[in-house]
Amino acid sequence: MNFSYKNNKKGSELRLVLEEAHFDRIFYGKDLKDKLLTIAWNRGPAQQVTIDGVAYTFGEHTILPLMVNQSFEFASPADITAWQFNREFYCIVDHDKEVSCAGFLFYGSAEQLFIALDQKDEEKLALLLRVFLDEFETDDNIQGDMLQMLLKRLIIILTRLARGQFVTGQPLTEDKMDIVRKYNMLVENHYKKEHRVSFYAEKLHRSPKTLANLFAIYNRKSPLMVIRERVLLESKRLLMYTDKSAKEIAYELGFEDAAYFSKFFKQNAGQSPSDFRNSKDPLTRN
Repeated sequence: MNFSYKNNKKGSELRLVLEEAHFDRIFYGKDLKDKLLTIAWNRGPAQQVTIDGVAYTFGEHTILPLMVNQSFEFASPADITAWQFNREFYCIVDHDKEVSCAGFLFYGSAEQLFIALDQKDEEKLALLLRVFLDEFETDDNIQGDMLQMLLKRLIIILTRLARGQFVTGQPLTEDKMDIVRKYNMLVENHYKKEHRVSFYAEKLHRSPKTLANLFAIYNRKSPLMVIRERVLLESKRLLMYTDKSAKEIAYELGFEDAAYFSKFFKQNAGQSPSDFRNSKDPLTRN
């Protein structure tokens, strides 16, 4: 079942996917035009989810937030309940203060978040889901506002759970956590052109050393590693899902030339761009 709300004047859209036999996304292909964030809930047994060519175990009673540009495929899509929405429907950045760091779900960590639910959490989400379904069936002039309010509630619940599960070790104050999150957001917006930590440090009015100390406490990865891993991920996506040459990819990702890009890729991926491309089965692009 697919439920959808659209406001053509605003270009806003919210989708709810339930028990669909076919549910996936190929960003560099058939779904490129759909700039949708996804919150997926596995309501069945543990299954495999493949995200940008990497297989993960998607446990039962687990939530998985997925970025706009991530391609994904579920082994058992019929067990997945998913909310998908675009920036025009609800911008997690613009409304960040309303939902207490909503951006944490998508920008709070450089890792893929799998948020575990206990029985109480599941009951809470099941109740919220029923209210979503009622609102999708109520076609009136405040339907969009009601659905946005429900989505906001969903994000608040999941953000609290995610922060409780993934912020470990020495706790960071809210302002320091905000710096980490904003750094990840800036990298997402600028990684194709800016590969230097100093660029992001300047944007945040902090020194590179201060950022390194914060990430050592929270992320266990250096700020430079976050940039490199994001560039490497996009390199892999372009090699898997497009026919672009190494030279074209190098230019798109801000490298001086193809040779420098190939050296970077081999150092970080353990194989050349051409070997990586040949080792992957291409997904459908139409």
